[in-house]
Amino acid sequence: MPPIRRALLSVSDKTGLVELARALTELGVELISSGGTHRALEDAGLTVEPVSKRTGFPEILGGRVKTLHPRIHGGILADRSQESHRQALAEHGIEPIDLVVVNLYPFRETVARPGTSEAEAVEMIDIGGPAMIRAAAKNFHHVTVVVDPADYPRLLEALASHGCEAPLELRREFAARAFRHTHRYDGAIASWLESRVEGPEPGAELFPRHFELELERVLLPRYGENPHQLAAVYARAGGEGVFGGFRQLHGKELSYNNLLDADAARKLVALFEKPAVAIVKHGNPCGVGQGESLSEAHQRALACDPTSAFGSVIALNRPADEALAAALADLFVEVVIAPGFAPPALERFAGRAALRLLECQGYRLKEREIELRGLDGGFLAQEPDGLEVDPASWQCASRREPTPAEREALLFAWKVARYTKSNAIVVADREGTLGIGAGQMSRVDSCRLAVEKAQRSLAGAVAASDAFFPFRDGLDVLAEAGITAVVQPGGSKRDAEVIAAADERGLALLLTGRRHFRH
Repeated sequence: MPPIRRALLSVSDKTGLVELARALTELGVELISSGGTHRALEDAGLTVEPVSKRTGFPEILGGRVKTLHPRIHGGILADRSQESHRQALAEHGIEPIDLVVVNLYPFRETVARPGTSEAEAVEMIDIGGPAMIRAAAKNFHHVTVVVDPADYPRLLEALASHGCEAPLELRREFAARAFRHTHRYDGAIASWLESRVEGPEPGAELFPRHFELELERVLLPRYGENPHQLAAVYARAGGEGVFGGFRQLHGKELSYNNLLDADAARKLVALFEKPAVAIVKHGNPCGVGQGESLSEAHQRALACDPTSAFGSVIALNRPADEALAAALADLFVEVVIAPGFAPPALERFAGRAALRLLECQGYRLKEREIELRGLDGGFLAQEPDGLEVDPASWQCASRREPTPAEREALLFAWKVARYTKSNAIVVADREGTLGIGAGQMSRVDSCRLAVEKAQRSLAGAVAASDAFFPFRDGLDVLAEAGITAVVQPGGSKRDAEVIAAADERGLALLLTGRRHFRH
């Protein structure tokens, strides 16, 4: 293939544009451009031919029509290996275009903005851009197409190393990315339009009839949940990445189960304002604590179930400090995930080769976020359980009101219950969990398990239940262990029986009106 002589640049995202164009000019490449891209290049002092001069036709319809012309698409689509194509170019005075650098109008960003009108959204539906991208990608044997500013350095490096020629493998790779880009773009437009025509069906705006999911493989763990299962980790293409984008600072490769536990722990610990530590094993918290420091919070979390903490994943809502690293010295931990790691903490962790350290920002619920779970032949989709905790809305159903200290403890236990597998019972005080019953088929068994797990007397402790008590038996188990206050959603047909049991036992009973099942 001959060297690149002529490039067409037309981009909405102008990141790195001037630097790219200047480097191409230095390589002797002729530049063609239109609209805002042309103005940006001229303002930078670069020589660039306007598309209208090449086509002999002005931009019309407010810029809707400018590149849709045979002198542009003929130059892109011509198969230079065919004599008939070369003759057609010569006959019509069309010069070949060797490089197409195009990215599209910001449609997704526009429709995501609150208050965007339909007319504003429609103007962000790019026509000429996708046509040029697809034409160049189809003709990758002769044309190089670039749609992502992040690929500009690779392009320039290849041109500098190969006499201004892009190797075929690079052209093929960029073509695949280009078709991915237009596919994703068209999918976003189709989903947006469908959401506006499906009418009053509940959830149609968030869950369109056709759900476009573009994923990019980012990791290949050694195996899945078990060694005989293959596995991969995917992130949403164009998104922030897994956990909003994380860096592994230390340790061996991540496993499938590591990531599941890290996800649960990170979401749980984000519910707390004070320094907090969540210890998670097999998707369930085995201890959560808060305090004036991370090491204090960790001590309280570990005290709940030190046996289960062996081989756990630990999440922090503050950067790890040296005191926290010292507190973990004698505990085998698979992963520590935190918004940062102080240098002294990293030094202490450095000697533990197997320990994985993940740095990422704390979890935050994203607008229009959707959770997916695979089924045989399909998926379940739902909004995340991102309901704000509002203890002021809780109703006291018992004769006795909880004390201020009990209310603080109930709030703590309720937060932990949200990220504990159903049926979930969490026993706690104001600063940490004392016993957790999770994943049982009956609520009374979860109550018994939470009590049995406790490492100390539960006199004066409180409990949270993720869903209502179907019978009074679970409440009786908690009361006999010394629990003095309980928070639960309510809504059972036997609520009166459960409330009566609370009054009989002298318990304070709060009803939230909201359930937090987690399967």
